[in-house]
Order: sequence, then structure tokens, then C-alpha cells
Amino acid sequence: MTDKPEKAKEKTNRPKARLPRGFGDRGAAEIAATRRMIERIRAVYERYGFEAVETPAVEYTDALGKFLPDQDRPNEGVFSFQDDDEQWLSLRYDLTAPLARYVAEHFDALPKPYRSYRVGWVFRNEKPGPGRFRQFMQFDADTVGSASPAADAEICMMAADTMEELGLEGHYVIKINNRKILDGLLETIGLGGEANAGKRLTVLRAIDKYDRLERTGVEQLLGKGRKDESGDYTPGAGLDPAQIAKVLDYIDFQLSEEAGDAEAVFDDWRAIMGTNRAVEEGVAELSEIASLCRSAGYGADRIRFESSVVRGLEYYTGPVFETDLTFAIKDEEGRAVRFGSVAAGGRYDGLVGRFRNENVPATGFSIGVSRLMAALSHLGKAGAPPHGPVVVTVLDRERVSDYQKMVADLRNAGIRAELYLGGGKIGAQLKYADKRGSPCVVIQGGDEKAKGEVQVKDLIEGAKAAAAIASREEWREGRPAQLAVNQNKLVEAVREILGRHDISWGS
Repeated sequence: MTDKPEKAKEKTNRPKARLPRGFGDRGAAEIAATRRMIERIRAVYERYGFEAVETPAVEYTDALGKFLPDQDRPNEGVFSFQDDDEQWLSLRYDLTAPLARYVAEHFDALPKPYRSYRVGWVFRNEKPGPGRFRQFMQFDADTVGSASPAADAEICMMAADTMEELGLEGHYVIKINNRKILDGLLETIGLGGEANAGKRLTVLRAIDKYDRLERTGVEQLLGKGRKDESGDYTPGAGLDPAQIAKVLDYIDFQLSEEAGDAEAVFDDWRAIMGTNRAVEEGVAELSEIASLCRSAGYGADRIRFESSVVRGLEYYTGPVFETDLTFAIKDEEGRAVRFGSVAAGGRYDGLVGRFRNENVPATGFSIGVSRLMAALSHLGKAGAPPHGPVVVTVLDRERVSDYQKMVADLRNAGIRAELYLGGGKIGAQLKYADKRGSPCVVIQGGDEKAKGEVQVKDLIEGAKAAAAIASREEWREGRPAQLAVNQNKLVEAVREILGRHDISWGS
């Protein structure tokens, strides 16, 4: 009787296995598919002359500065903690701010312009939701040290080449705008100058959410604020009705170069904005980018200029761009919607200069790795799931060393292989191999050992044959895809099966 309370207490104190909100686990198939995709992206970046660099996941909080993704959340959008020397540290929220710190710290040793790429996890202390995670992977490429619009044009061309390398030809468009044009718009409604910097950022972030919240939601964020479905309230920019109308008119006009005549779009922008130095500078930069892209063979079907592109981070100072996937998917209510953005970036000429007594121009873009992988999976372009290793079964527990030698011979030949280490008879071992996705298994009982043979069972062909055979008796008589070979020919037999199914673990 006295044992029951103790057992109940033990059960109560047992931790619950649960995943933190906003985070996710990844299995072998997803990891392998992501690795293949990253290597293809890396090849494009290196073809353009970019080189790899890594920065840590943790930075001093002051190095991240005020350029944070969501200042309405605790810790201003980042996960922060205090070190034992009372210095505040934060998990990086993107890969751009750490790059700025790295370049500033190693400025004299690096070639300028400095072209680099980085891939890694970033962290956001934001409210999680559908498609909105607190940890996700980004893959960035940046050029630091060049103020030329040619650097921006090259980033956009590289983004287009990356999408095509991944098999997305005809399913994407690179859209370009300029923050200077948006600054000009905000000046016309009285939001110029340093005193209005915070309000300008709130307006830009509201515009950036137009695709998700549509006109009504953005109108609320431009005004007094918005309460979402969960009841959370986001303060608004506090614009008056006339200012809100001007911003919404700009968004709704949705200037877009569909027919390939970029200069006509730029003329329209000038007409809408009127005489404004910021607008003139922004349009001139876009005109040069357009000329460079068109001369390199990138038409409006791949790279075009649209007023809808904003980007919500404060550090952008010039051209901004997004990679938009144009195919349709179903939303939560079953409606067809465009897949949307999978990569974005722009020019950020002031970020590196925060650490130095000089302006350092920079431009770059970032791919959302998980989102891009989801797009490839939706289109059936993520690749087949990886095959598991060849499994050597254990029929005689007294001869584990014999089976281990078979595994070693296969591994030494460059073949993924494992020794079955669990309990159970041959049926359980075959079920295990099926769950592992093994292409074949190796079987050697006492009879085979006496003959100097092994049985090699092709599980892929076996599954096909079993589906076509009506009865268990017929399957047993046929013993599909199973052959006996001399033990010395084990490696050759396994290689023949792998070759039959075009299986290679080298990529």
C-alpha cells in the first residue's frame, strides 16, 4: 500500500515531452533535402565569386543596435541574457548585423569590396504562429564596400540564377523597389527628419504587411492600431486620415513593370511623387539597375520593378528586393493564394559604419531556407527521400564478429552499412530495415555459413514483387529479389543492387 503514493509522486514529477512554441524538430529526410538544396545554392554563390564566412550565433546586444525585427515584443525582438561580466548578449536575429560587426572588426585585412555568403540559424523573440517560427535558417550573400548600383543588380541576377538552379524557372520573379522613393513619399506627408524616424519605421512595417493583412489591416496599423485574432494589440503609427489615404493610394496603385518597359514605370513614379530629391535619386538608381539587368539578358519575366516591395527593417537605405514565388497554394480556408516571398534584401549603407568613423556601403539578400524548401517540396522538386544503410542481420548471436566483418567490408568499400543491434528474430529485423529505408539486407544463417554464402535481399524489388503476388505461399516459393552469393562476393552483389536503383550516398 505504501508504494502507491511514491509511484504517483514519481509520475507527477516526470517532465512532459513537448516542443517549445515557435521551434521545430527536423528528421533525416528533411535534413538531407536541405543539405542538397544548400549545396546547389552555394555553387551559384561561388560562381559569382562569393566566399564563405561564419559568425557565432551570439553577439553583444549593442552590436545589434536598434535595427531589430519586432520592437513590440519583450527584449525588442531578440533573445537576450547577461554574461557573468554583466555584458548583455543576444542570439542573432539575422545574419546581416553579425556580418557588419565582422567586417568592421577585420576591415583592414579584408579585400574591398568584400563578397561573402553565410548560412545558419537565426532567432526571433516574436509571437509564433502559422509559418512564423522563433528559430529558422537563412542563407545570405552580401557585397560590402561598393556603392555602385551594379552591386545591387548583381545580387538580383544571382537571386534569379539561384531560383533557376533549383528548378523554379517560370515560378518566380525578383521584385525591386527603392527605399529612397518610399522616404520621398513619407516626406510628402510630413514625416521627414530625424524626429519622425520612429513613426516612419512603423509606417514601413505596416506597408510591408500588406500581402498578409490587406488594406483594412494596414489601414488600422497606420492609424490607431490593430488587434489580431488572438486579442494581441499592435500600436499604430497614429497618422491622420489624409496621411493614411496618401499611403494607401501609393500601395493600391501597385506600379509594376509587367511588359518590360521599366522606364515607363519610373516616369509614372516621378509623376505620382512630384518633385522630390529622394525620389529622383531612388528612380535614377533603379534605372541603372534595370539597364544592367536587361543588358545581361534578365527580362521582366525574371526581374521587374514594383512599388509593393518595402522591407520592414530600418537599416535599408536604397534598393530593396524580394524573390516572390508565383505559383498558387491553398491557405487555411482553402483559398488559392500565391506562395509569396522566399528571399529578400537590399542596400544598407549605414550598418557597417556604425562601428567605424566612415560610411561603408553594402548590399545583400537572404534566403529563408525552410520556406524555400517548403516551396520545392510543394512542386515535387525537393528530391527523393534518402535511402537508409544496408542492414546486416544477426541470426546467430554467437557469430556477431562474423557479421561485424561483413559490415566493415561494406563500409570500407564506401557503402553505408550497419549491424542490426536490436533484439528479435529475422522478421523483426526485416521490419526494422524497412523502417530505415534500407535498399537491401544481408542474411547469413547456419546453412549459408556452412556453404560460404550469404543471402542478399533487394528490399526495393521485393516490395514491388510482393505487391504483385496474390498469396503468401506464392511469395515464399518465388523468394523475390533474394539471391545467394559467395561471401567473398558480398560487396559486388550489394553494389549491383545499388546500381540497379541508382543509389549513391556521395552527393
